[in-house]
Amino acid sequence: MLTRRNMIKTTAAITAASAFSIGGGARAQSADMTIGYIADFPNASVLAIAEDQKLWEAEGITPSVKVFTNGPIQIQAMGAGSLNFGTIGPGALWLPASGRAKVVGVNDIGFSDRVIVQSGINSIADLKGKKVGVPQGTSGDMILRMALTKAGMTIGDIQVVPMDPATVVSAFTSKQIDGAGIWYPLIDTVKPRVPDMKELASNQDFYPQTSFINTFVARNEIVQENPDLVKTFLRVMKKAMDYRAANLDRSIQITTAFLNAPADATEKVARSRKMLTAKELDDFTKDGTVNKWLSDFNKMFQEFGTVKDPLPPEQFYTADLFTGA
Repeated sequence: MLTRRNMIKTTAAITAASAFSIGGGARAQSADMTIGYIADFPNASVLAIAEDQKLWEAEGITPSVKVFTNGPIQIQAMGAGSLNFGTIGPGALWLPASGRAKVVGVNDIGFSDRVIVQSGINSIADLKGKKVGVPQGTSGDMILRMALTKAGMTIGDIQVVPMDPATVVSAFTSKQIDGAGIWYPLIDTVKPRVPDMKELASNQDFYPQTSFINTFVARNEIVQENPDLVKTFLRVMKKAMDYRAANLDRSIQITTAFLNAPADATEKVARSRKMLTAKELDDFTKDGTVNKWLSDFNKMFQEFGTVKDPLPPEQFYTADLFTGA
């Protein structure tokens, strides 16, 4: 949700960016440092830390930051030219794989997605013909499809009911749907109301072969026209990731305040994820691990029918910009 606090902060950032863009010099870049994010710990924490630790100021940058409800909407904004950078979950990776944006770095790895079901349903196979709510194009959609594939089923074997995340919660708690592909902390809202619910699949069932990565993305044109700005963005993100890995408790506090979110929910999400350092990600980039993760997603997107001919990772992951930042 776009809280009043975030709205004020975003408006102030836009005003500041405009002011700095007039003077020229290093701060002229500020007007181009438009960043989207999803209001959860992995995606917001790096921006909260960058603000708290004055990492942008060290680069002479005043960013314009805007909250989005999901990754695909950020990619859409990039296509419209109104956003240059963003943070997306794995469910939206099909868009860079389709050439709609560039992946410029990996943020972290998540274990918070689940397939949940009502009492009386004991296996994925039991979902055949039943109503399953899912926010399409998200990691919840992906975990559902992966679970179905593992059970020898397809999405056509169930009644998919497309819903936004909040509607999935209300529909499941009111028993309008039999199952859902969704994630924590939303499931924490469901559990007290449906105490006999079950979890039939999670990310860890598919790890490490498939890692549910959050990534940093950039508009195609900004990568081509201003690679130095991309490096500046990545330099700040890498410093923020290192701070987060070394100071998780403090990072949770900073992010909780940044999002104006419940502390316990933020902490649960934070501790359900694998935080990576810049050096780890440099190494994973150089040894081909990141490209393997992205290749695995490409195969899934093909199997799911999301993308017929995805680009090879070398064409949409800017490895050199990441390691060179």
